[in-house]
Amino acid sequence: MARITKKRKEAVAKVENNKLYSLDEASVLLKEITYTKFDASVDLAVRLGVDPRKANQMVRGVVSLPHGTGKDMKVLALVTPDKEEEAKAAGADYVGLDEYLEKIKGGWTDVDVIVTMPAIMGKLGPLGRVLGPRGLMPNPKTGTVTMDVAKAVAEVKAGKIDFKVDKTGIVHAPIGKASFSADKLKENAMELLTTLNKLKPTSSKGVYMKSIFMSSTMSPSIAVDPKLS
Repeated sequence: MARITKKRKEAVAKVENNKLYSLDEASVLLKEITYTKFDASVDLAVRLGVDPRKANQMVRGVVSLPHGTGKDMKVLALVTPDKEEEAKAAGADYVGLDEYLEKIKGGWTDVDVIVTMPAIMGKLGPLGRVLGPRGLMPNPKTGTVTMDVAKAVAEVKAGKIDFKVDKTGIVHAPIGKASFSADKLKENAMELLTTLNKLKPTSSKGVYMKSIFMSSTMSPSIAVDPKLS
């Protein structure tokens, strides 16, 4: 049985059982209970009152966090030669086409986001088995399949993320780093929650946001009051 460290015990003791915290309170408390020596990632887990098995209740979207995620997103731009310079100027880490398609076929996926053009999607189809499970397949709905490649790359670099409800009805999304101020964490969280509210399916009945939990890497989870968020 794993031994609970002293710091872990102290962190758990600061989180009141059965209490629903406001976003303000949760953002402040999270910084107090994060005890890692590295800059931990901060995430929100939102349980929605939807049935993801039904196509008309699938919740998926994108959000531009006002303060970014704190992570340097590695972007691959799969583009034609005439678009290479603008992709590089926008900050893409890797730019090209055939050479990277071959690398992906070989199992290379050392990127966070892939941006491409509509005309190239046909070439990516056969790579779905590699890209799909890793969430790397570009999608027009998330803005990663577009003719305006420079804009798409710049938005990802600035903190644009995409999210999708999983098969259990939960949306997991990063909202920053433990080094962020409590205000920045709160504002990023609010932006995500506001976007989720706008995406409520008309076919979803009853309570939409059932529960919200905020946590950082290795920290206890903090229950956030969905009614106040």
